[in-house]
This record gives sequence, structure tokens and C-alpha cells, in this order.
Amino acid sequence: MKTILKTMAATAVAAATLAGAAQADGERYVLVSHAPDSDSWWNTIKNGLALAGEQMGVTVEYRNPPTGDLADMARIIEQAAASGPDGIITTLADPNVLSGPIRAAVDSGIDVIIINSGTPEQAREVGALMYVGQPEYDAGYAAGLRAAGDGVGSFLCVNHYISSPSSTERCQGFADGLGVDLGNQMIDSGQDPAEIQNRVMAYLNANPDTDAVLTLGPTSADPTILALEQMGLAGDIYFGTFDLGENIVQGLRDGVIQWGIDQQPYLQAYLPVIVMTNYHRFGVLPGNNINSGPGFVTADGLEMVEQFAGEYR
Repeated sequence: MKTILKTMAATAVAAATLAGAAQADGERYVLVSHAPDSDSWWNTIKNGLALAGEQMGVTVEYRNPPTGDLADMARIIEQAAASGPDGIITTLADPNVLSGPIRAAVDSGIDVIIINSGTPEQAREVGALMYVGQPEYDAGYAAGLRAAGDGVGSFLCVNHYISSPSSTERCQGFADGLGVDLGNQMIDSGQDPAEIQNRVMAYLNANPDTDAVLTLGPTSADPTILALEQMGLAGDIYFGTFDLGENIVQGLRDGVIQWGIDQQPYLQAYLPVIVMTNYHRFGVLPGNNINSGPGFVTADGLEMVEQFAGEYR
């Protein structure tokens, strides 16, 4: 692991897009995500995938449903498997929709690693080699415990991807960490920035005693920052978020956001390519799953996070 991290640090600036991936005649890996095209958070995933492909001399491809539709994602997994790659790296946003295509890929002899969403247990159930990611309920629970220690008793969870069970797990974990019922404290915000801003403002106007706001990534955090600024609450209401991005980092620096949960998505794409390539070439495989998060990022020590936010962080 130390060697991998040193290599990452020495060569991270060498790759910025998938175009930098090697065009060798070696292994080919396809990463399939559930993210819509509009979600820029996944650029970090793409960068990690590109760099790993370049370093290992393999061909990598990124595929996703343009609107985030999970039925479309299931078809993309089937298409990826039919193309005969050496391996598929995929999220497991909803086992009910995606388990079938993933198991079919495994049954056809394609190695699979589950990343980002899903759990180690679910990865094992579909026959994947391993899981690389952040257990979402556990991350939400840890955030809830932290907020409870800071005096939070009620909250708004802004869920911009409510069709994904893992997103709801974040909100539920946070509620359980606080020791309160989730109830109606989670809203389906949608993904349109203006609509997210309006729904956050509507909820806070209707529930003025809300102690805290929890967002699930830049898609919901960025409009929420604008909503709080418009309401005069920025810096006054407790605000935590999952994931990082340029506006989130600035919010941390300005004191608008108390903390961000960093699941290190770069590693979620980078490490599976490294693991699979070594497995296919030498037959070696880590003996356990890899938790890429959670880690809490605060205003202290932001220099490197700010430098690489949206690119490698």
C-alpha cells in the first residue's frame, strides 16, 4: 500500500482525463456508475480511473446512464459484459435493479469489483471479488454522533438522489447517530439547482427551529449554500455535508460548513484497476475489502484538499 500511495503522489498530475489511459493491447476494464452526466463529483472518479489505466498499461472505459436511471444502468452493465472486458468495476446503487446483471457478468467469467455504493455483504452476494468504498450508513451514523456532540437535535437531510437506497442510508444513519427518528426530516430535493434551493428554503421556513442541515454531495450542497445565504442563515445554522467540491471547500473555509465527509472517491476508481491488473497478471488479491472513507474534513488543514478538490479529492 505504501508503494501505491508513493506512486500516486509522484504521478497524480500526469493524468487529467480518460484520454490519458493507455491504449495498450493488455487488459481492459470498464467502470459503470449510476451517476447522471450532470453530477460533476464523478470527475474525481474519472481521474482516478484514467491515472490507474496509464500507470498499469491497461485500457479503461467509463460508462454511465446520462440521466441516472438505474434501469438504464442495468442495461449498460449487460452491454459492458457482452463486450468481453477482463473486468467490470461498478456501483451497486440498488441491488434489486442491478444484482441480476452483475451476477450474470460474474457467471460469464468476468471479474467484478463493487465500488462506492452497496456494501461488502452485497458485493459478496453478487460474486464480486471485493468492495472498495464507504459504508454509507456507518458514515451517516458517525456524522450523527459528531453532530449530537455539538448539540444538534433536529435536522434537514437534502437528498438529491432519493432513488438510490445508499443515499437514504446516509440520512438514516445520521438520524440514528443523533438518536432521533428520520421521519419527515429528509426531503426529495431533485437535482435541479434552482429547485433544490427553493425546497431547502421552503422546509426551513416551515420548520424554523431546525438545528442543522445535512447535504449528500455538491449537487445538493451548492444550492443549499445559496439558500442559506439568501435566508441569512449562512454561518449560523449547523451545516455538514457528504463529499467534497470547490464550493464545499470554500464553505468550510468561510465557516458556513462545519465539516465534509470525504469518502476519497479517487481511491474508489484507482485502487480497483490496480487490484484487478495485479490479480490477472500475478494471481494476487487483497485479503479484505477496502474502506475508502469516511474521514471528516474541517477548516483546519485544508491546503491540499483545496488544491485538489474536484480533481483528486
